Amino acid sequence: MIKNCCFLLLSLLFINCGDTSITIDETTVFRYNEHANITTLDPAFAKDQRNIWACNLIYNGLVKLDKNLEIVPDLASEWYISEDGLVYTFQLREDIYFQDFDAFAKARQVTAQDFKYSLERLTDPAVASPGAWVMSNVAAINTIDEHQLRITLKKPFPAFLGLLTMKFCSVVLPEAVEKYGNEYRSNPVGTGPFYLKRWEENVKMVLRKNNNYHEKDSTGKALPYLEAVAITFKSDKQSEFLEYAQGNLDFINAIDPSYKDELLTTTGDLKAKYVSTTNLVKAPFLNTEYLGLYLDSSTPELQSKLLRQAINKGFDREKMIKYLRNNIGIPATSGLIPAGLPAGGVVKGYEYDIHEAQRLVQQYITETGDINPEITITTGANYLDLCEFIQKELEKIGVKTIVEVMPPSTLRQARSAGNLDIFRSSWIADYPDAENYLSLGYSKNFSPNGPNYTHFKNETYDQLYEQALTLPNATDRKELYIKMDSIIVSEAPIVPLYYDESVRFISKKVSGLETNAVNMLDLTRVNKTN
Repeated sequence: MIKNCCFLLLSLLFINCGDTSITIDETTVFRYNEHANITTLDPAFAKDQRNIWACNLIYNGLVKLDKNLEIVPDLASEWYISEDGLVYTFQLREDIYFQDFDAFAKARQVTAQDFKYSLERLTDPAVASPGAWVMSNVAAINTIDEHQLRITLKKPFPAFLGLLTMKFCSVVLPEAVEKYGNEYRSNPVGTGPFYLKRWEENVKMVLRKNNNYHEKDSTGKALPYLEAVAITFKSDKQSEFLEYAQGNLDFINAIDPSYKDELLTTTGDLKAKYVSTTNLVKAPFLNTEYLGLYLDSSTPELQSKLLRQAINKGFDREKMIKYLRNNIGIPATSGLIPAGLPAGGVVKGYEYDIHEAQRLVQQYITETGDINPEITITTGANYLDLCEFIQKELEKIGVKTIVEVMPPSTLRQARSAGNLDIFRSSWIADYPDAENYLSLGYSKNFSPNGPNYTHFKNETYDQLYEQALTLPNATDRKELYIKMDSIIVSEAPIVPLYYDESVRFISKKVSGLETNAVNMLDLTRVNKTN
């Protein structure tokens, strides 16, 4: 109890430091821990969840994703796309102001020139943004007037609006960027619901309510409801869980092996002792976990579609998820495209069938004379349990399986170089379009120059992929996406394991905290009670 009180006192002192005229009610402060630490508040470098979440609280873009992954207006009130799919014209809202900035007398209105500056900054070699690729298909960015922006593409790309929802594409205040240079990372100025009040690196960050924020709720009340967000940086996930259990944090994201059995039953339900204090929220997350099979390998087992299909049928995904993941995740009995996207879960994939898997292995042996088929799966330590489960199951169908463990960075390098026969991997969508997943099967994307790590090549697939890029209508693209996913299933260059789910444990004191399939943290409409 003493520890808990000290934490609350520290929280209040931290928030009020330098702002002693304001007393903040603890129920208006949302508290969470970022175990991976936040490294920058510059959206040009918001490439991973820890920084994306923080930047989402401070910045806005032209468009954003709602809870159903629909692209909706953010700072653009409307937009128009030319018939040839090359020109995107955005009309900006005229009631948007940047957050207060100490170096300037008055927070000023956002203009089309600010967006032009922010988007072109992504491709500036001096900035070296990891988000530069988002603008790789952009031929020109022009301002029509103070509140109209025109983006012209080099070639049609129907998923371009989805790219613009990424935090890379947030609008920044040019004067602040020019003033602070490399130190802009810790001196951010955006238009979002919160602004940076204080950042003690590696310890804590405090964001305060932006009184210039433009959104209102359905009753006309100004958003956000919260006065502040307090973020700690405890690296130990067990400590993070203990802080939550003691009431010092308002939510924890994801489930860690160190406490999963404390919180969840084997069927993935919340244990009884936490039901009165915690809401468990699970939602589809745009991430497909899979085994990739390198088809340019000289290993004969990988050249056989029979054996690739046998591997797909040779283990029970539902059992694997239940016992190794506490039912967090959806067994991947469809194709590459995950649940949560319109084309996801449509194609019939592989289900566990030990007898059919054994038959396919025997057919392979008969046709090739290889009486002792053997494969090697390479994985990182975090997924060793999954791969060992698959190893034991495949040996039951007559396929000897070796599991090798590599550090994640080494594994990524070896995968890209084509040095691994079978590798455990995942693909998290950068933007909400199935094209993002299907690019893994396009032959012009062969690694190391692209994400086709399996070196899968199919002429029909390539034609469908290229055709889809010319279709502005999402329904038309969906039909082609389903055909491509069917080819992936039939040819089996991958072994889908499961489609991930986001998992949040949220205090019952919190309301209005929604999620979507990209697991965004949006605190704009969050409320707290005692």
